[in-house]
Amino acid sequence: TATADNIRSFEMLWRLGIAGNLFHLACAVALTWILYVLLRPVSRDFALLAAFFELVSIGVEAVSKLFLVEALFPLRNAEYLQAFAPEQLHALAYLPTRLHAFGFGVSLIFFGCACVVLGYLIFRSGYLPKLVGVLMQIAGLCYLTNSFALIVAPAFADRLFPAILIPSFIGETSLCLWLLVKGVDVGKWRAQAGAERLRVAGTTA
Repeated sequence: TATADNIRSFEMLWRLGIAGNLFHLACAVALTWILYVLLRPVSRDFALLAAFFELVSIGVEAVSKLFLVEALFPLRNAEYLQAFAPEQLHALAYLPTRLHAFGFGVSLIFFGCACVVLGYLIFRSGYLPKLVGVLMQIAGLCYLTNSFALIVAPAFADRLFPAILIPSFIGETSLCLWLLVKGVDVGKWRAQAGAERLRVAGTTA
């Protein structure tokens, strides 16, 4: 009941939150392309694999946002809803929020896989710190552990959360801060990119 009342009272904020989430996912697609270009010189195949994992994660999360939209429908004054008691309508509004949370957890399985692959590429790159690569791999494993626990053993997942995601926050933040503040060793990146182009040319010759 409290959830339904809050959604009804702050419907515009709810809608703005959904729109903000979708904008974030659109930016995530662009970021996926940036990371692919950045790490492609290390291994084109693994960079592509990481991009695929990220895109699947983004797609699953985007679809899960439909549940947040669905939560609004039982709270409207449509004529067909008069067949339901208020308590039933509140339950119908609450259920999609739980499905959204579960869908988000599923999306993190694919994002966790992407983090593990990205960490491997960063570790091998030579133009980004190996420590950041290790932290990203730990972040991915934490996402995987949390999400699979949510599916297999929800009670255990409740005990893990939110502590299990602290390493994930540290790993992702370290990568973001390094790229924003320090950046990439351009000389080493260009050397890797040149070597990668030669490898591609050699395989197609």
